[in-house]
Order: sequence, then C-alpha cells, then structure tokens
Amino acid sequence: MEQAAPDPERLLQPAPLEPLSHPDAGLESVVGEEAKGARDEGHGDGTMTESNFSLKKIEISVSEAEKRTGRNAMNMQETYTAYLIETRSVEHSDGQSVLTDSLWRRYSEFELLRNYLLVYYPHIVVPPLPEKRAEFVWHKLSADNMDPDFVERRRIGLENFLLRVASHPILCRDKIFYLFLTQEGNWKETVNETGFQLKADSRLKALNATFRVKNPDKRFIELKHYSDELQSVISHLLRVRARVADRLYGVYKVHGNYGRVFSEWSAIEKEMGDGLQSAGHHMDVYASSIDDILEDEEHYADQLKEYLFYAEALRAVCRKHELMQYDLEMAAQDLASKKQQCEELATGTVRTFSLKGMTTKLFGQETPEQREARIKMLEEQIKEGEQQLKSKNLEGREFVKNAWADIERFKEQKNHDLKEALISYAVMQISMCKKGIQVWTNAKECFSKM
Repeated sequence: MEQAAPDPERLLQPAPLEPLSHPDAGLESVVGEEAKGARDEGHGDGTMTESNFSLKKIEISVSEAEKRTGRNAMNMQETYTAYLIETRSVEHSDGQSVLTDSLWRRYSEFELLRNYLLVYYPHIVVPPLPEKRAEFVWHKLSADNMDPDFVERRRIGLENFLLRVASHPILCRDKIFYLFLTQEGNWKETVNETGFQLKADSRLKALNATFRVKNPDKRFIELKHYSDELQSVISHLLRVRARVADRLYGVYKVHGNYGRVFSEWSAIEKEMGDGLQSAGHHMDVYASSIDDILEDEEHYADQLKEYLFYAEALRAVCRKHELMQYDLEMAAQDLASKKQQCEELATGTVRTFSLKGMTTKLFGQETPEQREARIKMLEEQIKEGEQQLKSKNLEGREFVKNAWADIERFKEQKNHDLKEALISYAVMQISMCKKGIQVWTNAKECFSKM
C-alpha cells in the first residue's frame, strides 16, 4: 500500500499518539536489550526486580495450568484455570547466579493486560490472546474450556502471547507488562490506577466516526478491507480443515474394522492364521494413531487462529485512526464556523440563515460594545482553536507514521509465520500419508508370507 499524494484541501491527516507519555512507560526492555533506568527498590533477594533488572535477555514460559475453585466478584463459587508464568534470566551483566520469578495468572488477567495495551498503544497491532472457548474443531474434540487438551493448547497460546509482547520493540518496554511477569499481588490495582478505562473509546463513538468521517485515509480503508478478507479466508480454511479432519477420522477408524475382521478370520485358518493376525495388528495400530495425529494437527490450527484474531487487532488500529480523523474534522469545522461568525460580526453581513440572524431582525441590532466584546471572545476562541487544530494535525501525522511502521513489522511477521505453519502442516500430511503407505506395505508382506 503506497502513500497517496497529499491533498492540499485536507488540513487533516491524523497519525499516532505518543505511546510512552503515560506514567507507567519507561522500562527500556524486558527481552532483547538491557534494561535502562531502574526506578523502584528491589523486592528482595533472588527475584527479578526493576532495580536489579540489568538482564540482557530473559526466558518467559507458561509452564503449567491448574484447575482451581474460588469466588468471583458476585461472591459466587466458580471454577477456573490458573496458569504458572516463569521468567528466568539467561544472561546477567555481572555474572551473578540466574534469577527466577514465578507466579500464577488467570485468563482474565491476560485479558486485562491486553486491554491496557490496546488503550495506551493504539497505533500498535497488539498480539491477540488465544480463544477463550474452542472454535472450528473437529467433532470428536471437546469444546469444553475446562477440557485438559484445550487447556493445554490455551497454555501454549498464552505463552505465545507473552513472547509476542516481549519481542515487540515498544510493548516490551512497558512497566505494566513487566509487573505482570513479576508482581503477583496488587497487580490489578496497579493497572486500574493508570486510568486506562477512562481513556478507552466507546463503541458508539467509534461507530459514529466510521460513518461520519468525510476524508478517510485510503490506506486505512484498504487495511480494514484486508483485515476483513484475511479473517474470512482463515475462517473458511479452518472450517475446511475441520471437515477434512472429520472425514479422515472416519477413514482411519474404519481401518479398525479391517483389524477386527482379519483377527476373527485368523481364528479359523491354520496356514494363513499368523499372516492374517499380523495384518490385523497393523490395521489396529493405524486406526488408533489418528487420535494423536489430529490432536497434533490442532496446534497448527491454533497458529492459523492467531492470525484470525490478529485481523481484529488490525481493525482496532483503523478504528483509532477514524476517531482521530473525525475529531480533527470536527475541530476544523468548529474553527471555520467561528471564523465565519467573527467575519459576519465585523462586516455586519450574514451569509447564511441562522437563529442569531433572525433574533437580530426581530429584536434589533447589538450595541457596538456588545459586538466588540463578542468579536474579542471569538478571536480568542479562534486562536485557541487554531492551536488545537495544529496539535491534532501533528498528533494525527505521528499516529499514521508510527502505525504504518508497526503494520509493516506485522506484515513481515505474518508472512514468515504463516509460511512456516503451512509448510509444517504440509510436511505433517506427507508424513501421515507415508505412514499409511507403510501400513499397507507391511500388510502386503504379511499376506505374501501366508
């Protein structure tokens, strides 16, 4: 997508907000670079704190999932899954022993972290979380969010989310993210104290901006269309995969019937009995292998689902741009209206119909003093409006610059990840077919020896 030539008629071309202007930004890096400017005192020996966080690199893993029972905000008992996050330094600047932190987090806390990142980094394609409930699964796989297999896949997805954030050149510097990894108690309170909920844009406001922006940026329109198409294509791909998995499951399990028939047949044969028994055994092993194969295949499906959810992250950037563009246009419209009012008062002519004009005709003209006072007030408002419009223009251009840089980074990541996932999936299918050929080759040898 190439940038269109600037239109001189458009004052307004929004761009990104400064993401590090809030009080919680400032941790230079959690992964990839040495942290700079430690600000807090240490929390004790043997743990990674901001004051001793002079690490060049750390490892992050979600190593364990545990089913728990507790009470929710309504004081009702609930069952939920907690995930153990472990962070371990792999390099230390002063050669000290390796430091390790571990703590438990619920899925809702991961959601809170991501919502915070969405608000404070609106120009960034924030990595998505894994699905809360299973979708696009083959019929034999449980869709229960407490099912052990699903919990295990979600554990891997949550670990991937943390690694995505930690490898991002901007998100990795956020203090709230650092505290998410290291501070178990009062972390939610720390997030809420940032006031990020108050900065969040309402859905109604976003919808209003979508339909009322007069000069939308064509690049962001194309990006929104692309995200819709990406989501549609991956959804269809996942549905096809689920249908193929169902059929494949049936084909494999039918081979179990071969095994049963060959085994029963071998019981009534003397010379052919051993060959039939061996062939039946190969068929039974082949039939039972499909369960593990399709469970492994779900991990490739989860890689596709990540980019299914990334489509919404792309749309979130587009919506923020529309909101900024809408605010910019409203500010420009308000400034133009005030300038017109000032001109009409100064010249004594009314260009358009207005309630004020009708009132003047009915009740007489204003005194010179009143008119001068109004002109002076409007001039002050115009001056303030021009400054505000200039600020919004600069903010908008910065948003576009930063957003497009992150979108380019995302595109490179997406191309690399999807290429690898699809190649791995193809290799797995080839390997599976080779095993099927081997089973029938072994069966052929059994029949030949009869």
